[in-house]
Amino acid sequence: MGNLLKVLTCTDLEQGPNFFLDFENAQPTESEKEIYNQVNVVLKDAEGILEDLQSYRGAGHEIREAIQHPADEKLQEKAWGAVVPLVGKLKTFYEFSQRLEAALRGLLGALTSTPYSPTQHLEREQALAKQFAEILHFTLRFDELKMTNPAIQNDFSYYRRTLSRMRINNVPAEGENEVNNELANRMSLFYAEATPMLKTLSDATTKFVSENKNLPIENTTDCLSTMASVCRVMLETPEYRSRFTNEETVSFCLRVMVGVIILYDHVHPVGAFAKTSKIDMKGCIKVLKDQPPNSVEGLLNALRYTTKHLNDETTSKQIKSMLQ
Repeated sequence: MGNLLKVLTCTDLEQGPNFFLDFENAQPTESEKEIYNQVNVVLKDAEGILEDLQSYRGAGHEIREAIQHPADEKLQEKAWGAVVPLVGKLKTFYEFSQRLEAALRGLLGALTSTPYSPTQHLEREQALAKQFAEILHFTLRFDELKMTNPAIQNDFSYYRRTLSRMRINNVPAEGENEVNNELANRMSLFYAEATPMLKTLSDATTKFVSENKNLPIENTTDCLSTMASVCRVMLETPEYRSRFTNEETVSFCLRVMVGVIILYDHVHPVGAFAKTSKIDMKGCIKVLKDQPPNSVEGLLNALRYTTKHLNDETTSKQIKSMLQ
């Protein structure tokens, strides 16, 4: 991922003791190692998933030819032959989302457990905080790529229609073992989402809170709001920003900030946009608006369309107009 986040002291935040969050060089302590190693097994595959998604071209041409010439068996076979390996890739992406969900839940468990406060956890377990940031960074990159690739849903729809027709005609279908009907239904729901990875993480965070009733919900939401504040301060303070050695660090911060805002908005009862929210939404949106427009439109859209409470009556008109 290249150069990650530079050092930030928490005295710059509105709350929290003085400590350093080092997303660049943090190494796991002995107590972090078990969770860190489990999450690392997942994260090491993340870049390969993004590369495969970025190079996903789809079988649009073969599918169009097959639909336009329904009686031409060779064209039908050619389209099916093109789609089956692509669906194998889509299956891999979906299965990775399940692994990522499990990794996130492990990190949430470690970063919110008693007796420490969320701020103390972030101070003590910086390697886990860094992994949490990397999961969010991956998630928003994945969804940005998916949103701009209509071939994914077209390919999968054609695969399902063709498979259904083959079953009716009792034609054996190679690749059927790879994606059975139940898995295909779950994949359909996943790819129907505008931002499927973010939806997976939001659902996982909500489920984590509901399953851990003995854990105050603030343990989770304060962890998220602190992360958002760290990223915002880092991006809006010239002194910190000048320490970035490449632009990748800026996009990393921006994505992590937006990711934790969305998770907070889904998990917190009143969300991220209310006056009582611990996230400075006006400050965060301003930071996004201060970037080159083409670099943040996807992130602004994520706030507009994948948050839960933006259109609530409790959201100020100023925040709504900032996101119009």
